[in-house]
Amino acid sequence: MVLGALQTPDADERRALLAEIGPLPLEGPAWPKWVKWTAWLVLALVVLRLGQTAASPAGEMVSTAIKASLVICVLGLAVLARYMHTSVTRITENGIEQSWLGRRAIAWDEISFVKFIPLISSKKLICFTTRGRPVTFQAGSRELEIAVARIALVYRRR
Repeated sequence: MVLGALQTPDADERRALLAEIGPLPLEGPAWPKWVKWTAWLVLALVVLRLGQTAASPAGEMVSTAIKASLVICVLGLAVLARYMHTSVTRITENGIEQSWLGRRAIAWDEISFVKFIPLISSKKLICFTTRGRPVTFQAGSRELEIAVARIALVYRRR
């Protein structure tokens, strides 16, 4: 074996991991409820403040291009908040997938190693592929948090 080479889990280790995770598919929200509702609250506050400013004399002096770009930014924030609210992470026999703006998916065979990042907002699992392109998944439920932590233990750098 070459020094520094990555060794991924074999088929038996992967089967044991999937059995330990529980009945598959394991599915849950990508973001915790409090994060989803905070995103909507922040969006509402931004819209409220922009509305107040637009109705004031200062808002009348803002150019149309600035107003249009602010509306586009608010619409972008609304799209992100919606996807945060509806995004689902799923662990299956084939791999891990998450609905988002575009579908994120990675097969177990493509994973070379993973990093588990326990943030306050959500627990993240960053999967590095054999091609070197990382794919990030969020876990918004307790069951998913436990599952991604177990995956990280099995797929850690060896």
